[in-house]
Amino acid sequence: MNTSVSNLPHKQQGLTAISWVIIIAFLGFQGILAMNVIPVYINDASVKSIVKGLETDPDLRGANSRKIREIILKRLKINNLYDIKKDNIKIKKARNGYSVNITYEPRGTLVGNLDYIITFSHDGFVPR
Repeated sequence: MNTSVSNLPHKQQGLTAISWVIIIAFLGFQGILAMNVIPVYINDASVKSIVKGLETDPDLRGANSRKIREIILKRLKINNLYDIKKDNIKIKKARNGYSVNITYEPRGTLVGNLDYIITFSHDGFVPR
């Protein structure tokens, strides 16, 4: 019986070069996506905290819609949130105060001509 090395069963170990290229490209794209999108969500957390704080803010008691808008814009500026414009803030008179809605769409470029658009909307209430 001839037992040469080529006749013995052996297992292939590791990945091929093309497999490594695909994995590295996939991880690279995920990294680029994370580096561009995560800051947008961090900024949105700041907007959310601003809207959430409207209800308990003593400076806004008895304020009109113009004053509420000015205070919101001031707080956005303090937090370096310049993507949200005056037109993105909607204030409507409600029964016991004002209802506030901030809706905005940050946009950006991922790679080349591949862009992203993320829509956020936050509702708050300012009591009289």
